Amino acid sequence: MSVEGEGGRLDRISGRIDRVLLAVSGVFLTLMMLHITADVLMRYLFNVPIGPTLEVVSYYYMVLAIFFPLSYVERRHENIQVDLFTRLMPAGVQFALYLFACVIGLAFFGVMAYQTFLDAISATANYQTVMSNVVFYIWPSIWALPISFAATCLAIINSLVLALAQRRVP
Repeated sequence: MSVEGEGGRLDRISGRIDRVLLAVSGVFLTLMMLHITADVLMRYLFNVPIGPTLEVVSYYYMVLAIFFPLSYVERRHENIQVDLFTRLMPAGVQFALYLFACVIGLAFFGVMAYQTFLDAISATANYQTVMSNVVFYIWPSIWALPISFAATCLAIINSLVLALAQRRVP
C-alpha cells in the first residue's frame, strides 16, 4: 500500500469516505433547517404543527449532522487541541506523543465503533422505537454511530501511517 504524500491509497479512500459523510451531514443539516422553519411557519400561521418534528430533529437530523463529520474533522487535525506545552518540546518528543495520541484515539474510537455496532444490531433486531404520539422508529439512525466511529478510526490510521512514513507530526 502506497503512503507517499497525500496520494496514497489509504489516504484517497479515507478522503472519499470523509467527503461523503460530510456531504450527507450537510444534507441533513439543511433538511433540519427546512423542517424546523416549516414547522414554525405552520404552527404560527395555521396553528397546525408538523407531526413529530422534535423526534425527527433529535433522533435523525442531529445525530447525522453531528457524528458524520467526525472523521472529516479528525483527518484534517481540526479537533480541539491543547498544545501549550507540547509545542515547546523537541520534535522527537512531539512525534512520540503524537503516535501515542493516535494509538489512544484509535483504541477509543475502535471500542466505540464496536460497541455501537452491537447496539445498532440489537436496535435493528428489536425495531427500537421511542415514546411519541406516533410509533417512531429510531433504529436506522443508530447506525450513524458505528459508521462514524469506524470512519474516524480509518482517519486516525491514515494519520498514523502518514506520520510514520514522513517520520514527523503531520
